[in-house]
This record gives sequence, structure tokens and C-alpha cells, in this order.
Amino acid sequence: MNLRPEPREPVDINLTPLIDVVFLLLIFFMVSTTFNRDSELSIELPTATAEAQERKPESIEVAIDAQGRFYVNGRQLLNTQPKTLREALRSAAGDNESPPVIISADAKTPHQAVVQIMDAARELGFVRLTFATRLVPASEQ
Repeated sequence: MNLRPEPREPVDINLTPLIDVVFLLLIFFMVSTTFNRDSELSIELPTATAEAQERKPESIEVAIDAQGRFYVNGRQLLNTQPKTLREALRSAAGDNESPPVIISADAKTPHQAVVQIMDAARELGFVRLTFATRLVPASEQ
């Protein structure tokens, strides 16, 4: 009978296979993951789904076509100069000091034309501006 204890080797864990497995899992998840590109700017034009309301006669409707021509209450202006636009807005307002101005712009209207209307309305003291939208039936959405 041998009562002497045998010398034991120290217990150690080999981490190499564990690191290999973790590395393979990392590569698998990197390859299988899809990356979304959210940096692109998407703009949705306003649409309305509610019933169209009747326009009050004391408001001024300014329409702009795709070429940038102005129409105040259905009448085309002679030119697109800011002075002409201010005079047309002033005459359409009549005695009303601050009528609501409804801006209806074509989808292809130059942005500058809309800013020009807003600037002319501000110079005259008209602060109630509204942008018209088109009614989209629920079946087209």
C-alpha cells in the first residue's frame, strides 16, 4: 500500500477553443446582420383625410402654379415682383386688417415663390397663413 500522495498537475482551463467559438459567433452575427441606412432624408408632402371645409369669403387664396406664377383669389398677377404681390394682397384684403391667407402651391412650384408670398404677407401684417392640401381618399393611401 502506497500512502504517499501522488504529485498532481495543476488544473488549468484551456481558453483557446472558447476564444475561437466566441470569434466565430461574432463573425456570424456581423455577416448575418442587415444595416439600415437611416441617413437619407425623406420628405412627405402634406395630405388631408378629413372632409374639405368651406372657405370663408374674407380669406385670401394665393395659388402658385408649377412655373411660379401667382394667382390671388383666382386672378393671375401681371408679374412675380414682390411689389405687385403686395398690392394684390392689400387690395384683396379690403378693409380686413389681418385676413387669413391660404397658400395653394403646385408640387413642382419653386420654393422661392412660396417664401416670396410669406414675405409679402408678413410685410403687410398678415400673420394667419395656411397651406392648402389635397384630399386623398382612403383607398389611395
